[in-house]
Amino acid sequence: MDSRHDALQKRLGHRFNRPELLHRALTHRSFGAEHNERLEFLGDAMLNLAVSRLLFDRFGESDEGDLTRVRAHLVREESLHKVALQLRLPEELRMSDGEARGGGAQRASILADAAEAVIGAVYLDGGYEAAHGLVEQLFGEIIVSTTADSWRKDAKTELQEWLQGRRVPVPSYRISGTRGQAHAQTFEVECAVPSLQVLETGEGRSRRAAEQDAAHKVLARLQADDAAQQRPPRG
Repeated sequence: MDSRHDALQKRLGHRFNRPELLHRALTHRSFGAEHNERLEFLGDAMLNLAVSRLLFDRFGESDEGDLTRVRAHLVREESLHKVALQLRLPEELRMSDGEARGGGAQRASILADAAEAVIGAVYLDGGYEAAHGLVEQLFGEIIVSTTADSWRKDAKTELQEWLQGRRVPVPSYRISGTRGQAHAQTFEVECAVPSLQVLETGEGRSRRAAEQDAAHKVLARLQADDAAQQRPPRG
């Protein structure tokens, strides 16, 4: 290991007993057969487990949906890219000359993958506690300082993503009525998913608020139906 990797180990807070693991974690597939993709696979699993534990401890009153939503934001490519820059991984990566000339060492996807590979390498070298400690070092501050509400998506976005994940056409919205005086109107909006034969009406002091209310009702209904279909029959 050269002095650059010594500096990286200090930033990681972990001295490798098997330095070849870190060497491999920093090797892009363009450099050769001994690249970091298997370590990336392991690191992804370790990252999800460690973040899940940190969120479980931090948000004692939050349900599974909230915890899953926050975790998804924390382990996405954008967050891992920031972690890679924090660890100064661009100066540590090994890749082919062509990949390097093409800006590979600055590419968000490559850096995010390398960050996961490093976590996987720490896990193999030092075990769960070492890897969990690294994840806590990298993500602990943002987890402590955030709230579950700050990561919550609005109902329309959640509904659209839920439908798109199942390749169902996006919903339609239309104003079905209004009540009250012009300065204090209540809007009624229908949200429909024709392909699933679902329609719900929402209300709000603005069209947007009514759309959100309707989307929330549709999503709740679809999730309940989905859960019922997956539940095994009794007896």
